[in-house]
Amino acid sequence: MNYKHLIFSLLIAVSFNCAAQTIIKANDTHIHYMGRIAMTDSTAELSWPASSIKVNFIGTEIRAILKDERSDNNYNVIVDNKVVSVLHPLQIKKEYVLAVGLSAGKHTLELFKRTESNMGKTWFYQFGLGKGEKILPPPPTNKRKMEFFGNSISCGYADEDTTGKDRGTSPYENGYISYAAITARHFNAELHNTSKSGIGVTVSWFPLTMPEMYDRLDATDPNSKWDFSKYTPDLVVINLFQNDSWIVNLPNNDQFKARFGNTPPTPEFIINAYVFFVKTVRGKYPKANMICTLGSMDATKSGSPWPGYIEKAVAGLNDKKIYTHFIPYKNTNGHPSAKEQQIMANDLIGFIEQNIKW
Repeated sequence: MNYKHLIFSLLIAVSFNCAAQTIIKANDTHIHYMGRIAMTDSTAELSWPASSIKVNFIGTEIRAILKDERSDNNYNVIVDNKVVSVLHPLQIKKEYVLAVGLSAGKHTLELFKRTESNMGKTWFYQFGLGKGEKILPPPPTNKRKMEFFGNSISCGYADEDTTGKDRGTSPYENGYISYAAITARHFNAELHNTSKSGIGVTVSWFPLTMPEMYDRLDATDPNSKWDFSKYTPDLVVINLFQNDSWIVNLPNNDQFKARFGNTPPTPEFIINAYVFFVKTVRGKYPKANMICTLGSMDATKSGSPWPGYIEKAVAGLNDKKIYTHFIPYKNTNGHPSAKEQQIMANDLIGFIEQNIKW
Protein backbone atom coordinates (compact mmCIF):
# COMPACT_ATOMS: atom_id res chain seq x y z
CA MET A 1 0.00 0.00 0.00
CA ASN A 2 1.27 3.48 -0.83
CA TYR A 3 0.96 5.24 2.55
CA LYS A 4 1.80 8.65 1.05
CA HIS A 5 -1.18 8.33 -1.28
CA LEU A 6 -3.38 7.14 1.62
CA ILE A 7 -2.42 10.06 3.85
CA PHE A 8 -2.94 12.47 0.97
CA SER A 9 -6.38 10.99 0.31
CA LEU A 10 -7.33 11.28 3.98
CA LEU A 11 -6.27 14.93 4.04
CA ILE A 12 -8.35 15.61 0.95
CA ALA A 13 -11.36 13.90 2.56
CA VAL A 14 -10.98 15.89 5.79
CA SER A 15 -10.58 19.14 3.86
CA PHE A 16 -13.64 18.35 1.75
CA ASN A 17 -15.69 17.53 4.86
CA CYS A 18 -14.73 20.84 6.50
CA ALA A 19 -15.44 22.75 3.31
CA ALA A 20 -18.80 21.04 3.01
CA GLN A 21 -19.96 22.37 6.37
CA THR A 22 -21.76 25.64 6.87
CA ILE A 23 -19.66 27.36 9.55
CA ILE A 24 -21.14 29.88 12.01
CA LYS A 25 -18.35 31.61 13.93
CA ALA A 26 -18.81 32.72 17.54
CA ASN A 27 -19.11 36.38 16.54
CA ASP A 28 -21.84 35.70 13.95
CA THR A 29 -24.89 37.88 14.50
CA HIS A 30 -27.17 34.89 13.83
CA ILE A 31 -26.28 33.58 17.30
CA HIS A 32 -28.32 34.65 20.32
CA TYR A 33 -26.33 34.78 23.55
CA MET A 34 -27.88 34.98 27.01
CA GLY A 35 -25.91 35.94 30.10
CA ARG A 36 -22.75 37.89 30.75
CA ILE A 37 -20.51 36.45 28.04
CA ALA A 38 -17.07 37.81 27.17
CA MET A 39 -16.65 38.06 23.39
CA THR A 40 -13.43 38.15 21.38
CA ASP A 41 -12.89 38.04 17.62
CA SER A 42 -12.81 34.25 17.70
CA THR A 43 -14.55 33.02 20.86
CA ALA A 44 -17.39 33.46 23.29
CA GLU A 45 -16.25 32.88 26.88
CA LEU A 46 -18.87 31.51 29.29
CA SER A 47 -18.33 31.63 33.05
CA TRP A 48 -21.61 32.55 34.81
CA PRO A 49 -24.29 29.89 35.41
CA ALA A 50 -27.26 29.78 33.03
CA SER A 51 -25.30 31.42 30.22
CA SER A 52 -26.52 30.09 26.90
CA ILE A 53 -25.89 30.02 23.16
CA LYS A 54 -28.87 29.67 20.85
CA VAL A 55 -29.26 29.42 17.10
CA ASN A 56 -31.94 28.73 14.49
CA PHE A 57 -31.12 26.69 11.40
CA ILE A 58 -32.49 24.58 8.58
CA GLY A 59 -30.83 21.19 8.55
CA THR A 60 -30.57 17.70 9.99
CA GLU A 61 -27.41 18.06 12.08
CA ILE A 62 -25.38 20.58 14.06
CA ARG A 63 -21.94 20.47 15.65
CA ALA A 64 -19.92 22.84 17.83
CA ILE A 65 -16.27 23.46 18.64
CA LEU A 66 -15.54 24.18 22.31
CA LYS A 67 -12.75 24.04 24.86
CA ASP A 68 -13.16 23.91 28.64
CA GLU A 69 -10.83 25.37 31.24
CA ARG A 70 -10.78 22.29 33.49
CA SER A 71 -13.24 19.88 31.84
CA ASP A 72 -15.51 20.44 34.81
CA ASN A 73 -18.47 22.15 33.14
CA ASN A 74 -21.64 20.62 31.77
CA TYR A 75 -24.10 21.95 29.21
CA ASN A 76 -27.66 20.98 28.44
CA VAL A 77 -28.10 20.40 24.72
CA ILE A 78 -31.59 21.65 23.95
CA VAL A 79 -33.15 20.92 20.57
CA ASP A 80 -36.48 22.51 19.74
CA ASN A 81 -36.98 23.40 23.43
CA LYS A 82 -36.33 19.84 24.68
CA VAL A 83 -33.22 18.79 26.63
CA VAL A 84 -31.82 15.90 24.57
CA SER A 85 -28.39 15.34 26.14
CA VAL A 86 -25.66 16.73 28.41
CA LEU A 87 -22.36 17.88 26.92
CA HIS A 88 -19.16 17.65 28.95
CA PRO A 89 -16.51 19.60 27.01
CA LEU A 90 -12.85 18.63 27.43
CA GLN A 91 -9.76 20.77 27.98
CA ILE A 92 -8.79 20.50 24.33
CA LYS A 93 -10.34 22.40 21.44
CA LYS A 94 -12.68 19.82 19.98
CA GLU A 95 -15.71 19.43 17.74
CA TYR A 96 -18.81 17.83 19.27
CA VAL A 97 -21.85 16.46 17.52
CA LEU A 98 -24.80 18.14 19.23
CA ALA A 99 -27.62 16.71 17.14
CA VAL A 100 -27.81 14.44 14.11
CA GLY A 101 -30.58 12.76 12.17
CA LEU A 102 -33.04 15.58 12.72
CA SER A 103 -36.08 15.86 10.50
CA ALA A 104 -35.59 18.11 7.50
CA GLY A 105 -36.66 21.66 8.21
CA LYS A 106 -36.25 24.39 10.79
CA HIS A 107 -34.77 23.68 14.23
CA THR A 108 -33.53 25.56 17.28
CA LEU A 109 -30.40 24.55 19.18
CA GLU A 110 -29.38 25.89 22.58
CA LEU A 111 -26.32 25.16 24.72
CA PHE A 112 -27.17 26.01 28.34
CA LYS A 113 -24.44 26.19 31.01
CA ARG A 114 -25.66 24.01 33.89
CA THR A 115 -22.63 24.71 36.04
CA GLU A 116 -21.27 27.80 37.75
CA SER A 117 -17.95 29.63 37.68
CA ASN A 118 -16.58 27.40 40.46
CA MET A 119 -16.17 24.82 37.69
CA GLY A 120 -14.26 27.26 35.48
CA LYS A 121 -15.16 28.68 32.10
CA THR A 122 -15.69 27.44 28.56
CA TRP A 123 -14.66 28.83 25.18
CA PHE A 124 -17.08 28.45 22.28
CA TYR A 125 -15.62 28.84 18.77
CA GLN A 126 -18.24 27.93 16.20
CA PHE A 127 -21.21 25.89 15.08
CA GLY A 128 -21.09 23.68 11.99
CA LEU A 129 -24.05 22.58 9.88
CA GLY A 130 -24.17 19.92 7.19
CA LYS A 131 -23.50 20.55 3.52
CA GLY A 132 -26.03 22.95 2.03
CA GLU A 133 -27.75 23.53 5.37
CA LYS A 134 -28.68 27.07 6.30
CA ILE A 135 -28.42 29.37 9.29
CA LEU A 136 -31.54 31.42 10.04
CA PRO A 137 -32.09 34.77 11.77
CA PRO A 138 -31.44 34.54 15.52
CA PRO A 139 -34.18 33.80 18.02
CA PRO A 140 -35.67 37.12 19.10
CA THR A 141 -34.60 38.56 22.42
CA ASN A 142 -37.40 38.08 24.92
CA LYS A 143 -39.13 41.32 25.87
CA ARG A 144 -38.96 40.58 29.58
CA LYS A 145 -35.59 40.51 31.29
CA MET A 146 -34.64 39.16 34.72
CA GLU A 147 -31.48 39.10 36.79
CA PHE A 148 -30.81 37.05 39.91
CA PHE A 149 -28.09 37.84 42.44
CA GLY A 150 -27.68 34.74 44.53
CA ASN A 151 -25.66 31.93 46.03
CA SER A 152 -25.63 28.13 45.66
CA ILE A 153 -29.42 27.95 45.83
CA SER A 154 -29.75 30.10 42.70
CA CYS A 155 -26.95 28.13 40.98
CA GLY A 156 -28.77 24.82 41.44
CA TYR A 157 -26.06 23.36 43.67
CA ALA A 158 -26.57 19.60 44.21
CA ASP A 159 -30.13 19.75 42.90
CA GLU A 160 -29.58 16.50 40.98
CA ASP A 161 -27.90 14.61 43.84
CA THR A 162 -30.63 12.10 44.64
CA THR A 163 -28.51 10.27 47.25
CA GLY A 164 -28.94 12.92 49.93
CA LYS A 165 -25.17 13.49 50.13
CA ASP A 166 -25.61 17.11 48.96
CA ARG A 167 -22.65 16.92 46.58
CA GLY A 168 -21.83 20.20 44.91
CA THR A 169 -19.58 18.82 42.19
CA SER A 170 -20.47 19.41 38.55
CA PRO A 171 -22.34 16.15 37.82
CA TYR A 172 -24.98 17.10 40.40
CA GLU A 173 -25.44 20.79 39.62
CA ASN A 174 -28.05 21.74 37.05
CA GLY A 175 -28.82 25.44 36.84
CA TYR A 176 -31.47 24.73 34.22
CA ILE A 177 -33.78 23.40 36.93
CA SER A 178 -32.91 26.01 39.55
CA TYR A 179 -35.83 28.14 40.69
CA ALA A 180 -34.21 31.11 38.94
CA ALA A 181 -34.19 29.47 35.50
CA ILE A 182 -37.64 27.94 35.97
CA THR A 183 -39.06 31.33 36.92
CA ALA A 184 -37.47 33.05 33.94
CA ARG A 185 -38.82 30.43 31.54
CA HIS A 186 -42.29 30.74 33.04
CA PHE A 187 -42.34 34.42 32.15
CA ASN A 188 -40.55 33.86 28.83
CA ALA A 189 -37.82 36.19 30.10
CA GLU A 190 -34.14 36.59 29.36
CA LEU A 191 -32.06 35.50 32.33
CA HIS A 192 -28.81 36.70 33.84
CA ASN A 193 -27.90 34.54 36.84
CA THR A 194 -25.21 36.47 38.69
CA SER A 195 -24.72 33.85 41.38
CA LYS A 196 -21.94 31.90 43.06
CA SER A 197 -22.04 29.12 45.62
CA GLY A 198 -20.89 30.10 49.10
CA ILE A 199 -21.17 33.84 48.61
CA GLY A 200 -22.70 36.34 51.01
CA VAL A 201 -23.25 40.05 51.46
CA THR A 202 -21.05 40.63 54.53
CA VAL A 203 -18.96 37.44 54.48
CA SER A 204 -18.54 34.31 52.35
CA TRP A 205 -16.81 30.95 52.58
CA PHE A 206 -13.94 32.50 50.59
CA PRO A 207 -12.35 35.98 50.45
CA LEU A 208 -14.99 37.58 48.22
CA THR A 209 -18.52 38.93 48.75
CA MET A 210 -21.29 39.69 46.27
CA PRO A 211 -20.79 43.47 46.51
CA GLU A 212 -17.20 42.79 45.40
CA MET A 213 -17.99 40.59 42.39
CA TYR A 214 -21.49 41.58 41.19
CA ASP A 215 -20.02 43.77 38.44
CA ARG A 216 -17.78 41.21 36.73
CA LEU A 217 -18.06 40.18 33.10
CA ASP A 218 -15.85 37.11 33.64
CA ALA A 219 -16.93 35.70 36.98
CA THR A 220 -13.42 34.40 37.61
CA ASP A 221 -11.50 37.61 36.80
CA PRO A 222 -11.56 40.63 39.18
CA ASN A 223 -10.28 42.88 36.38
CA SER A 224 -13.06 41.96 33.96
CA LYS A 225 -15.92 44.44 34.31
CA TRP A 226 -19.47 44.11 32.99
CA ASP A 227 -21.00 46.92 30.95
CA PHE A 228 -24.38 47.39 32.65
CA SER A 229 -25.72 49.32 29.66
CA LYS A 230 -25.80 46.06 27.66
CA TYR A 231 -28.60 44.50 29.69
CA THR A 232 -31.30 46.22 31.72
CA PRO A 233 -33.56 43.83 33.63
CA ASP A 234 -37.20 44.62 34.27
CA LEU A 235 -37.06 42.52 37.43
CA VAL A 236 -34.14 41.88 39.80
CA VAL A 237 -34.27 39.14 42.44
CA ILE A 238 -31.76 39.17 45.29
CA ASN A 239 -31.55 35.93 47.26
CA LEU A 240 -28.61 36.38 49.63
CA PHE A 241 -27.80 36.08 53.37
CA GLN A 242 -27.96 32.27 53.68
CA ASN A 243 -24.17 32.00 53.91
CA ASP A 244 -23.90 35.08 56.13
CA SER A 245 -26.37 33.47 58.53
CA TRP A 246 -23.98 30.57 59.10
CA ILE A 247 -20.59 32.26 59.09
CA VAL A 248 -21.42 35.08 61.53
CA ASN A 249 -21.82 32.35 64.16
CA LEU A 250 -18.40 30.79 63.45
CA PRO A 251 -15.79 32.99 65.18
CA ASN A 252 -13.02 30.51 64.36
CA ASN A 253 -13.74 30.64 60.63
CA ASP A 254 -10.96 32.33 58.65
CA GLN A 255 -13.37 34.53 56.73
CA PHE A 256 -15.14 35.55 59.95
CA LYS A 257 -11.77 36.66 61.35
CA ALA A 258 -10.82 38.48 58.13
CA ARG A 259 -14.10 40.41 58.00
CA PHE A 260 -15.03 40.88 61.66
CA GLY A 261 -11.97 40.16 63.76
CA ASN A 262 -13.06 38.72 67.09
CA THR A 263 -16.47 40.42 67.31
CA PRO A 264 -19.60 39.22 65.51
CA PRO A 265 -21.30 41.88 63.38
CA THR A 266 -24.22 43.71 64.93
CA PRO A 267 -27.70 43.65 63.38
CA GLU A 268 -27.18 47.30 62.42
CA PHE A 269 -23.98 46.41 60.54
CA ILE A 270 -25.73 43.58 58.70
CA ILE A 271 -28.73 45.73 57.77
CA ASN A 272 -26.53 48.59 56.58
CA ALA A 273 -24.46 46.22 54.42
CA TYR A 274 -27.63 44.92 52.77
CA VAL A 275 -28.87 48.48 52.21
CA PHE A 276 -25.57 49.38 50.57
CA PHE A 277 -25.75 46.45 48.16
CA VAL A 278 -29.38 47.05 47.22
CA LYS A 279 -28.62 50.74 46.64
CA THR A 280 -25.69 49.73 44.45
CA VAL A 281 -27.90 47.51 42.29
CA ARG A 282 -30.60 50.18 42.19
CA GLY A 283 -27.98 52.62 40.93
CA LYS A 284 -27.35 50.34 37.95
CA TYR A 285 -31.04 49.68 37.28
CA PRO A 286 -32.99 52.75 38.44
CA LYS A 287 -36.32 51.66 36.90
CA ALA A 288 -36.35 47.93 37.64
CA ASN A 289 -38.70 46.17 40.00
CA MET A 290 -36.68 44.42 42.70
CA ILE A 291 -37.56 41.53 45.00
CA CYS A 292 -35.42 41.03 48.09
CA THR A 293 -36.06 37.42 48.99
CA LEU A 294 -34.57 34.70 51.15
CA GLY A 295 -35.04 30.95 51.20
CA SER A 296 -35.65 28.15 51.15
CA MET A 297 -32.90 26.94 53.49
CA ASP A 298 -32.68 27.50 57.23
CA ALA A 299 -32.20 31.29 57.08
CA THR A 300 -36.00 31.38 56.79
CA LYS A 301 -36.80 28.83 59.49
CA SER A 302 -38.99 29.93 62.37
CA GLY A 303 -37.14 32.31 64.70
CA SER A 304 -34.46 33.31 62.20
CA PRO A 305 -33.62 37.05 62.39
CA TRP A 306 -32.49 37.24 58.77
CA PRO A 307 -35.84 37.95 57.09
CA GLY A 308 -36.27 40.76 59.63
CA TYR A 309 -32.91 42.25 58.66
CA ILE A 310 -34.04 42.36 55.05
CA GLU A 311 -37.41 43.88 55.94
CA LYS A 312 -35.74 46.65 57.95
CA ALA A 313 -33.27 47.33 55.17
CA VAL A 314 -35.96 47.60 52.51
CA ALA A 315 -38.25 49.69 54.72
CA GLY A 316 -35.43 52.18 55.18
CA LEU A 317 -34.97 52.51 51.44
CA ASN A 318 -38.55 53.76 50.98
CA ASP A 319 -38.67 52.59 47.37
CA LYS A 320 -42.10 51.45 46.15
CA LYS A 321 -40.56 49.22 43.47
CA ILE A 322 -38.51 47.19 45.94
CA TYR A 323 -40.45 44.30 47.51
CA THR A 324 -39.68 41.70 50.14
CA HIS A 325 -40.78 38.10 49.86
CA PHE A 326 -39.56 35.09 51.81
CA ILE A 327 -39.73 31.53 50.53
CA PRO A 328 -40.69 29.14 53.35
CA TYR A 329 -38.09 26.92 54.98
CA LYS A 330 -38.01 23.56 53.22
CA ASN A 331 -37.28 21.71 56.48
CA THR A 332 -34.98 19.13 54.92
CA ASN A 333 -31.21 18.67 55.00
CA GLY A 334 -28.86 20.10 52.43
CA HIS A 335 -29.56 22.26 49.41
CA PRO A 336 -32.87 22.31 47.56
CA SER A 337 -33.51 19.22 45.47
CA ALA A 338 -35.00 19.40 41.98
CA LYS A 339 -38.45 19.06 43.51
CA GLU A 340 -37.74 21.77 46.10
CA GLN A 341 -36.36 24.09 43.41
CA GLN A 342 -39.68 23.72 41.59
CA ILE A 343 -41.56 24.52 44.80
CA MET A 344 -39.43 27.64 45.21
CA ALA A 345 -40.15 28.66 41.63
CA ASN A 346 -43.89 28.16 42.10
CA ASP A 347 -43.78 30.32 45.22
CA LEU A 348 -41.83 33.11 43.55
CA ILE A 349 -43.92 32.98 40.37
CA GLY A 350 -47.08 33.35 42.43
CA PHE A 351 -45.70 36.41 44.21
CA ILE A 352 -44.60 38.02 40.94
CA GLU A 353 -47.93 37.41 39.25
CA GLN A 354 -49.80 38.97 42.17
CA ASN A 355 -47.54 41.96 42.77
CA ILE A 356 -45.37 42.91 39.81
CA LYS A 357 -46.58 44.79 36.75
CA TRP A 358 -44.10 44.45 33.92
